[in-house]
Amino acid sequence: MSVSKACITAIGSYVPERRLTNYDLEKLVETNDEWIVKRTGIKERRITNEEEFTSDISYKAVRNLMERYDKSVDDVDMIIVCTLTPDFKTPSVSSLVQAKLGIKNSGTIDLNAACAGFTYGLHVANGLITSGLHKKILVIGAETLSKVTDYEDRSTCILFGDGGGAVLVEFDEKKPSFLSSHLGSEGEKGKSLYCSNLSNRMFEEDLINSDKIVQNGREVYKWAVTTVPKGMQTVMKNASIPLSDVDWFVPHSANLRMIESICEKADFPIEKTLYSLVDYGNTSSATIPLSLDKGILEGKIKNGNKMLLYGFGGGLAYAGLLINWNI
Repeated sequence: MSVSKACITAIGSYVPERRLTNYDLEKLVETNDEWIVKRTGIKERRITNEEEFTSDISYKAVRNLMERYDKSVDDVDMIIVCTLTPDFKTPSVSSLVQAKLGIKNSGTIDLNAACAGFTYGLHVANGLITSGLHKKILVIGAETLSKVTDYEDRSTCILFGDGGGAVLVEFDEKKPSFLSSHLGSEGEKGKSLYCSNLSNRMFEEDLINSDKIVQNGREVYKWAVTTVPKGMQTVMKNASIPLSDVDWFVPHSANLRMIESICEKADFPIEKTLYSLVDYGNTSSATIPLSLDKGILEGKIKNGNKMLLYGFGGGLAYAGLLINWNI
């Protein structure tokens, strides 16, 4: 990885007002609060209303960033929205965000790496700025997963929620944020987690073409607890820094039991791990920025902290980043 010239300078987040608790789910499917908490760690999730979409969440997360850090986005020259639940196939969510913010001279792209989306987005932003192509980039992870969740499927409806987070990444060669990275995908396992669209076949096999999320939880769990600990070590090796030097591990908040298993296999203390799933559920590309902002608001994250971010999930794609936190 080339020496970075990009720095994360601000963060913001937004979640919808409506709460969907485990007790609410008891009225929809055969489940209960104790069962859900024991298996996932999730207590509630936030749900958009019928007229609220990913572009709205993205916009509100950026507004939160601007207000808290007194930042202008008028000179942002690229917007990257990481999502698997765009408002439309086209225009992109990033184009809608550009319009809502009134930014005149910005490129706009949506990036879909599902639950690894935010870390992929940061990786791309770092590359664009370090190369000299761009100076100021908004990276947003936002989802409205409730709109693609089957609330008759008790194995998936207990997991997913809506929300979003945004960070500003700016040119700064004196105190860059990005130290190392490790990315990959095992597309041959894509059938373990999908949401169908134009095609209802994958690798010559028929899919349940329902436009809702379908997941083989057992297979995804096995894949994650094997793949992520190895990837964590690779990120650290690429930086020539021991894992013990990491102040906070921020994995994708899929399932607390999964995170506990990953930490155990990686020999990393769960006490130094940040997650957002207890109150927000699995928000795919939004879980990591929500976890980061929660850590900021709770006073846990300090400037100078080394943060290991690791996204993993649909694809089955993964991306780990080691960053220096200095806002």
